[in-house]
Amino acid sequence: MRMLKDFYDVPLALMRPSGETEATAGLERLIHHEPELKPNLEDLGKPVTSRGHGISWRIVSEHVTPPSEEDNTHYSGLDFGAVLVKPSHSLYDAKIPLVVFIHGGPHSQFPAEWNSTTAGLAKLGFAVLMVNYRGSTGFGQDSILSLIGQIGSQDVKDVQRAVLTALQGDLALDPKRLAVIGGSHGGFLSCHLVGQYPEFYRVCAARNPVINAATLLGTSDIVDWRYTSVGFQYSYDQIPTAEALAAMLEKSPITHAAQIKAPVLLMLGGRDRRVSPHQGLELYKALKSRASPVRLLWFAEDGHSLSRVDTQANCFLNIVLWLNQHL
Repeated sequence: MRMLKDFYDVPLALMRPSGETEATAGLERLIHHEPELKPNLEDLGKPVTSRGHGISWRIVSEHVTPPSEEDNTHYSGLDFGAVLVKPSHSLYDAKIPLVVFIHGGPHSQFPAEWNSTTAGLAKLGFAVLMVNYRGSTGFGQDSILSLIGQIGSQDVKDVQRAVLTALQGDLALDPKRLAVIGGSHGGFLSCHLVGQYPEFYRVCAARNPVINAATLLGTSDIVDWRYTSVGFQYSYDQIPTAEALAAMLEKSPITHAAQIKAPVLLMLGGRDRRVSPHQGLELYKALKSRASPVRLLWFAEDGHSLSRVDTQANCFLNIVLWLNQHL
């Protein structure tokens, strides 16, 4: 399977909401290129309209506290955080579409610092909510431990809680135009969200997502995480058990694939040793067999991070096109 590059051929009309006029020139500068040219992101840090809209950001409600029914009984009273970045003014004189951006790890975080994906999306008129769910670093060891055995449920509910909190606190955000994006565990959560809340999110983009933790066993360079993440102890002489495999499957997005309605963009690295690209292919086949809208981008020479410069540009451009086409 070859790497797809047909993002150049998408008509510009698909890149903007109906009735949009002023932002066309800036959006075309950023996204639209002739097929023989390399993608050019030189306009990423510049205003995309003549008015030069800026970007604002804030912490969502300082900390987000789960309701009692979503609290962890072993690690109660924990909160978590989210950072909302958005254009200072809507580019389209309407409510702002919201992109929910989920980090991987899962034990990592979104610090309040420069993020090129977030900045680029904000410059193109999207609000971006970066969620640090329970289990993210920077919130104490109890927060880290609380996620063990709770993936696919606690972290999913935390992201959904953060989104609801952001929507309630900012009436400029459009609750009818919600997207979710993420890579690795962030892709795992993105696919969970469109499966568990099929009427809530309009579109999804996932990079090298974990789709089925049971089938990932034996194909990943961090096999111990497959066990500990679902609440089992691990040792190198361990033989898989039906109980462990059932727990891995139960906590995986593939169990909700039949409920997914949102169009899904999958970006996979052919040399990924952390999360085998067969994970994404498993979801691709499940959605394709149900005639669900899905698109696959295959980067044959890339690993887990999809970090080559041309690959990063390709992914960003295709994410923007996918969002504008389906939001």
